[in-house]
Amino acid sequence: MGVLRDHPELALFLCLATGYLVGKLRVGPITLGGICGTLIVSLLLGAWAKITISDDVKTIFFALFIFSLGYMAGPQFFANLNKKSLRFFTLCIIEVVCVVGIALGLAKAFDLDVGTAAGILAGAATESAVVGTATESIGKLTNLTQAQITEYQGHVATAYTVCYLFGLITIVIYTSQIMPMMMRINLRDASRELWEKMRGGGGGLEDDEREALPGMVGRTFLVTRADGQKVSELELANGRRVTVEAVKRGSKVLTPPPPDFELTLSDLVLMVGRRSNIIAAGRDVGPETPAIPGLDTPLATTQVSLTDKAVEGKSLDKLTTEHPEISGGGVYVTDVLRNDQHLPATPETVVHRGDVLTLVGSRSGLGKLASKVGAVVKNDATDFVYLGFGIVVGSLIGQIVVRFGSVPMSLGTGGGCLISGLLFGWFRSRKQTFGAFPPQAATTIKDLGLAVFIACTGLVSGPQAGPLLKEYGALLPFAGIAMVLVPATISLVVGRRLLNIEKPILIGAIAGQQCSTPAITSVTQVAQSSVPMLGYTITYTLSNFLLPLTGPLLVGILGA
Repeated sequence: MGVLRDHPELALFLCLATGYLVGKLRVGPITLGGICGTLIVSLLLGAWAKITISDDVKTIFFALFIFSLGYMAGPQFFANLNKKSLRFFTLCIIEVVCVVGIALGLAKAFDLDVGTAAGILAGAATESAVVGTATESIGKLTNLTQAQITEYQGHVATAYTVCYLFGLITIVIYTSQIMPMMMRINLRDASRELWEKMRGGGGGLEDDEREALPGMVGRTFLVTRADGQKVSELELANGRRVTVEAVKRGSKVLTPPPPDFELTLSDLVLMVGRRSNIIAAGRDVGPETPAIPGLDTPLATTQVSLTDKAVEGKSLDKLTTEHPEISGGGVYVTDVLRNDQHLPATPETVVHRGDVLTLVGSRSGLGKLASKVGAVVKNDATDFVYLGFGIVVGSLIGQIVVRFGSVPMSLGTGGGCLISGLLFGWFRSRKQTFGAFPPQAATTIKDLGLAVFIACTGLVSGPQAGPLLKEYGALLPFAGIAMVLVPATISLVVGRRLLNIEKPILIGAIAGQQCSTPAITSVTQVAQSSVPMLGYTITYTLSNFLLPLTGPLLVGILGA
């Protein structure tokens, strides 16, 4: 124990390793996750060893976490501030109003201190960032002694741990099991039907299935029925859904053939496109042949971030119509990446600025399209100049204090870095030639920053855990369950009766308004489809901005 006190870095990383090990334990569909596991271990170790860690360590790592969170969500946050996403924004407002209202009500009814109330809000809403913003705000209250500040900050972590556990279990079971029964649907069948509708038929895949044949194919055909037809006419007859990449006539190969090239009997034609379109086009050309040596052309793959204002809110089908380089120019969209979520690349999928499209096609076609709709993603190394200035700006924003009557309101370093992260991430998405912060690097820093902050909080707060649990032991589980069920049920009713959101997407959106990754994981497993993810990505992005701000709001009201 003396070694841990003398070398707190040992205790810190011991909490990380052991906490993430505890977080892997699974009971049915429920796993605690590494963050909750780390907090449990650090509280126990802190209560036993009474380890001291500098507050500066918490501040630095929380700033890294919250800036990375905002940076990743920035493009989609601003893209979702439009009329089409207003109905999903309504769900997030319901979440914020309910959790703040319930926390205030419990604080008044049971005479809770500001730390316990903030911890209940953070845990029940399963939003770890609130722990940081609330803890920081408590530290700035001028009407408390240093001893009270330390005690109340400890209460935040303890109340968060208990409420998080019950809130997590509740949201997972409620969204994946109970909500489908309340709406009288089979989530798997409903998701598959909606998927078929979105992609115009074809059926969805099971969670453990993959396409037996690739979506993008190149096939060769012997010309028997397209005699005398020009290459451009053949492509136009098939709605420019296929492209003729090469033609072999005798020993001569044209790659690519000119648009006015006229096909003749016995020509060998290489066509590229989606499998269903290639099969349909082949009927107009002639019989398919085996692969012909020398009649092949490589296809390049690149990722392009959409930065052009004209693409905002348009479907992939509309984008294809407006840009002949897509399909007609031999370029095909095979994946849509929004934040760190992959969306189905169906004709009906709506794209926003900041989305990253994976394009497959001829190298020349890729270059032309990328220059028109966005910029080729360059994420090979982190731009620490951009990252550093972003955190500096966030820290400065956090120092601003605004008074509402006698209530001082300050975002603190956490809230300031969240706003700067959103702005810097959005600005980067407009022209991805600077400010690189690779997704894997951003995710690693985000997760490490939060884990270290939580471990520090737990180690310092351990001694206060026991007395708080004895005083409010029965209240905390009740609060965790109630603060999930109330906003989720209201959102379910409003989403169906007033907003008319499709049922599978609504379930995903409710998991997103709660910022619950375990919940959407369980929902997609039950649905055996990624369709609920379409609602989750919107509300998850919005709530990730709104919920952390509830910490300073609640502390400001109760602390006054």
